[in-house]
Amino acid sequence: MAAAVLFDYRALSTAELRALDALNDSKQHSSQAREELYPLVLRSAARVAVVSRCVSGIDARGLHKTNLAALRDASRRVTAGVAGEVLCLLDGFSVPEFERPQRAIVDGDATSAAIAAASIIAKVTRDRYMRHADSQHPGWGFAEHVGYSTPVHREAILRQGVSPLHRMSFQSLAYQQLAL
Repeated sequence: MAAAVLFDYRALSTAELRALDALNDSKQHSSQAREELYPLVLRSAARVAVVSRCVSGIDARGLHKTNLAALRDASRRVTAGVAGEVLCLLDGFSVPEFERPQRAIVDGDATSAAIAAASIIAKVTRDRYMRHADSQHPGWGFAEHVGYSTPVHREAILRQGVSPLHRMSFQSLAYQQLAL
């Protein structure tokens, strides 16, 4: 999941600007806090774009290249049709083959409201997807671990094997214990 958020800070009220101060790296917020920030971002943003990539595409191209392509596509969508120069702030990495001016900011989700907002949108969207996937692929506990490698997740892989959602290019300890 990759997300991009465009704010028009001139159009935001003082209260909305203050509310954006609560934004930070999505991993620094609890799941409940992210869910509470999600509608705040949607109300305050001029535009939001979310892009997801499938497991087979990630396995074919690699996670890093796939992430950069998804971030480029989300950034293109959120800036499409926007007149004038828009500086795209990106969390940690520059995006190749992107027409807009950009700046990669290490730990950008801790210093930029737009990057933090995109982090919240992407994480909430992904968590919601994983909770839905739990009903489609029972037994792996996707609703609880939302895709992170936890002891319970690794035990489920050992017990059931991998699901169609598991990336085969991801070399987790649990995968190494399976005859794949």
